[in-house]
Amino acid sequence: MTDILQRGLYYEELELGARYLHRPGRTATEADNVLFTTLTMNTQALHLDAAFAESAEFGQRLMNSMWTLSTMVGASVAQLTQGTLVAQLGLGDIAFPHPLFAGDTLYTETTVTDKRLSSSRPGQGICTFAHVGRNQDDVIVAKATRTALMHCLPKEGSDEL
Repeated sequence: MTDILQRGLYYEELELGARYLHRPGRTATEADNVLFTTLTMNTQALHLDAAFAESAEFGQRLMNSMWTLSTMVGASVAQLTQGTLVAQLGLGDIAFPHPLFAGDTLYTETTVTDKRLSSSRPGQGICTFAHVGRNQDDVIVAKATRTALMHCLPKEGSDEL
């Protein structure tokens, strides 16, 4: 029997313009919101205080946007970067055009928008990913771009992943 290790994609396997759909989705819970918010020392009442949030614009607590961003990026790992990422280089163009609430399900997709071989790190390439998070009603709740340093395919006979 052959062992097959789950991994992400190497630089050469990432197709420019391809859209990767990450499934299953992740249903956000009140526990996720309270735990993430308190772990990160975010005292925003819109995440922690139900009575306060009921009187605010959306009428209920909002999921912490950093939870949404982290979960959106995390959803892409198994399919794209598990074991093939060298380093995350940056995040940008982050937007939260619609709130996410406890009980909503976050579905994430990633498009490879740019890629080039590294000029200073042989065997590695730089890729830009555009992540989009949608709720169960297909409403965009988050967007972000991520730049990552990726391994190239191992050379024949190498012990790498």
